Amino acid sequence: MSERSELTRLSFWIFMYYVYVLFLKKHHELYKGYTDNLKKRWSEHARELVESTRNKGPLEIAYYEAYQNKKDAMDRERYFKTGWGRLYLKKILKNYIQESKNPKI
Repeated sequence: MSERSELTRLSFWIFMYYVYVLFLKKHHELYKGYTDNLKKRWSEHARELVESTRNKGPLEIAYYEAYQNKKDAMDRERYFKTGWGRLYLKKILKNYIQESKNPKI
């Protein structure tokens, strides 16, 4: 395989959209969001540059999913913010939530 085709193949997997769930320890809440750069967005949250999570730290990344399509990631974030989505997160993060003293979802 040529170097160029290998880079093309890798770039397909590298550029992703992420849906993430943060645990806001101070308020025992889950924050849901999406981004195309999870490291950068995490840094913004950690440095309190995001108004929604400012002064609610410390924070932890409790969960994330990666998508190749922006609309799919946005739809998933929207779902996580519904009642059914909160129940889904509560189910899949059951042990994490129990260890974190039952945050509000």
